[in-house]
Amino acid sequence: MPHINFNGMQIDQHKVVTLHYRLQESNVEGELIETTFGSEPLVFLYGVGQMLPEFERQISGKSEGDEFQFGISAADAYGESDPEALVELPLDVFIIDGELAEDLLEIGRRIPMSDQDGNQLIGTILALKDDGVLMDFNHPMAGQDLYFTGVIESVRVATEGEIAHGHVHGPGGHHH
Repeated sequence: MPHINFNGMQIDQHKVVTLHYRLQESNVEGELIETTFGSEPLVFLYGVGQMLPEFERQISGKSEGDEFQFGISAADAYGESDPEALVELPLDVFIIDGELAEDLLEIGRRIPMSDQDGNQLIGTILALKDDGVLMDFNHPMAGQDLYFTGVIESVRVATEGEIAHGHVHGPGGHHH
């Protein structure tokens, strides 16, 4: 009879996952976007919408010590870039206390804003014009294919409190 080596709990709904990852543009040769190697690992509650659904699908069933590598297309990550999210705003939007907030107006700067319905948005300044500011309200990684490599450090059952609150408590998680 073959010996089955089961090295622990598998990732699924309401498990707390601790992992290290490297995120690159498009593929394994792509530019490094971010990494947790050499710093604190990512700790999250699986299955409650904290992570990209495709990221969770790719690591489902993995256990402590398992390595992973996979790509996620832009459509399954942060979506394609939407040309309608490029908006030219009049300069008077940037008048604060009667003065134009010139210190905010730098190309590439991300500025928190809200729309007419009070929804919070973050826009990136693309261009400054004489009569306005061209802003991009797409997610900064919209239109970008992603490539992840990494290793699962640990998997544990979430506490009732973590499940009720929808996030991890304690080390690497949320503190109340």
